[in-house]
Amino acid sequence: MSQTRIRDRAVLIDQGFVVIQRWGLRIIVIAAALYVLGWGVGRTWMIWFPVSLAILFATVLGPPTKRLRELGVPAAAAAGVVMLAFLAALGFLFSILIPQLVDEAPEIADRAAKGVSEVQDWLVNGPLPIEAGQITNALNSVEDWLRDSAGDISSGVLSTIGVATNVVLNTVLVLILTFLFIKDGHRFLPWVERLGGHRVGGHLREMLNRAWNTLGGFIRTQALVSFIDAVLIGIALAVVGQPLWVPLAVITFIGGFIPIVGAFASGAIAVLVTLVTNSPQDALIILVVIIVVQQLEGNVLSPILQGKSMNLHPAVVLMAVTAGGSLFGITGAFLAVPVTATIAEVLRYANDRIDSSLTAGGDPVAAMTAPTVADVQADEADAAQERERES
Repeated sequence: MSQTRIRDRAVLIDQGFVVIQRWGLRIIVIAAALYVLGWGVGRTWMIWFPVSLAILFATVLGPPTKRLRELGVPAAAAAGVVMLAFLAALGFLFSILIPQLVDEAPEIADRAAKGVSEVQDWLVNGPLPIEAGQITNALNSVEDWLRDSAGDISSGVLSTIGVATNVVLNTVLVLILTFLFIKDGHRFLPWVERLGGHRVGGHLREMLNRAWNTLGGFIRTQALVSFIDAVLIGIALAVVGQPLWVPLAVITFIGGFIPIVGAFASGAIAVLVTLVTNSPQDALIILVVIIVVQQLEGNVLSPILQGKSMNLHPAVVLMAVTAGGSLFGITGAFLAVPVTATIAEVLRYANDRIDSSLTAGGDPVAAMTAPTVADVQADEADAAQERERES
C-alpha cells in the first residue's frame, strides 16, 4: 500500500516537473521575444516616437474630425479644419505665456535675488549650523566651476542647437502624421480586417477598436484630471502673488499626463520657484495646496474617472511608468501608461473569448479563430462569386 502511494506521489511530482518545464520554456520564449522587441524599438525609437505622439494626438482630434465627416465635410477638409483649430489653440496659449515671461523677467530677477538673499539669511540665522563663510565658499566654488567649464558649456550650446533642430523636425513630422491619421484613420480598421481575412480579421478589428477606445479614453480623462489640478494650483499661485502662475499652471497640466511621477515633478518646480521669487511662507502654502490637490486627484478623481477608462491597478501604473522612464527617459514615462492600457485591453479581449468558449463548452483555442456567422456568409458569397466567374 505504501509503495503504491510512493509511486503515485512520484507520478504526480513527475507530472508537476513536466508542467514546470513546459511553462518555463514558454516563459523563456516570451521573455526573449519581449527582449528582441524592446531592442528593436530602442534602435528605431526616433521613428516610433513621433508616430506614438501622432497617435495620441489623433485620439483627441479624431472625434471632432469624425463629427465633421458625418456632417458631410470631406475627410481632408475636416482634418484640415481640426488641425488648424488645434494649432490656433496652441498659438493662443503661447501668445499668453511668452509675453508674460518677457514682461515679468525684470521683476522676477529682482525677486529672485531677494529670495536668494532671504534663503541665505535663513541658512545662517536658522536652526542649521551653517556659517556665512561656508555659503560664500560654496558660491565661489560654483563660479569657479562655471569658469572652468566654459568650453563644455560652449559645446553644450552647440549640442542644444542640434537638439532644437531635431525638436523642430519631429514637431513637423508629428503634425503631418497626425493630419494623415485623422484624415484616413477611419479606413485603417476595414483594411486590417480585409488583410487578416474573414477568420482573423474580425478579431484584429475588435482588438484594435477596443485598444483605440481605451487609449482615447485615457487621454481625455487624463486631460480632464490634469486641467482640474492646473486650475486649482494656478489659483493658489495667483493668490500668493506668484508672477509666473500661468506658466507654472501649464507645467502642472503637462506633468499630469505622466501619472504619479509627473505630479510630484511639476509640484516640486512650483514650490521651488515660489521659494526663490516669493518667500518660504508662500512656498509652504503652495506645498500644502499641492498635497491637498494630489490627495483629491489620487483618492477621488483618478479612481472614478481613470477606473472607467483604463481599469489598471495603481501598482501596474507605477511599474509601467518606472520601466518606461528607465528604458526611454521622459518620453517613455509619458507613453508607458497608454501602451500598458492598450496591451491590457488586448489581453482582456483574448480572455473574454476564452471565457465565452469555456462557458459554451468549446475549445478556447479554436474559439479565437472560429468563424462567426458573418464570416460564414462572407465565405459563401465569395464562393458563389468564384463559381459565377468560372461559369
